[in-house]
Amino acid sequence: MATGIKCASYEIRWAREDEWAPAMKMIWRTFLEYDGKDYTEEGVRNFFEFITDDSLYRSFLKGDYQMMVALQGGEMVGAGSLRNCNHLSLLFVDGAHHRKGVGSAILNGLCDYLRDEAGERYMSLRAAPYAVEFYKKLGFRTVRPEEEYAGIRVTTMVKVF
Repeated sequence: MATGIKCASYEIRWAREDEWAPAMKMIWRTFLEYDGKDYTEEGVRNFFEFITDDSLYRSFLKGDYQMMVALQGGEMVGAGSLRNCNHLSLLFVDGAHHRKGVGSAILNGLCDYLRDEAGERYMSLRAAPYAVEFYKKLGFRTVRPEEEYAGIRVTTMVKVF
């Protein structure tokens, strides 16, 4: 993928090392506002532990956990990440920037990368209840009904390229 693409007034590109902490802060804030209310205390705690785990950050630094970000005027407004080659791990957009194409642009950028550069044939994900309809609109289909893992509710979905 090119160094960055534009989505209205947003810059969408691969994250730099110094953008990890701002991305995780935005993700945590957005999770609490939109997803956390659907999860148990255990689920909220497990999500927080996942995004603050040093091993995740080390994987990012090594290039094993790729993250694309959306910035507006230098402010972190969205982020999406990949793990295990073609699994969408996180996709969050600050609430003030919902329904402006930011999440779609990040997701499309990640899919383009997987298809065109990594040679993958599909992307998988586990969608939070709040996001299932968003993913359906972007061509993902449900492959398993909603399940709960450690207090986190998810629907497994896939998009074939």
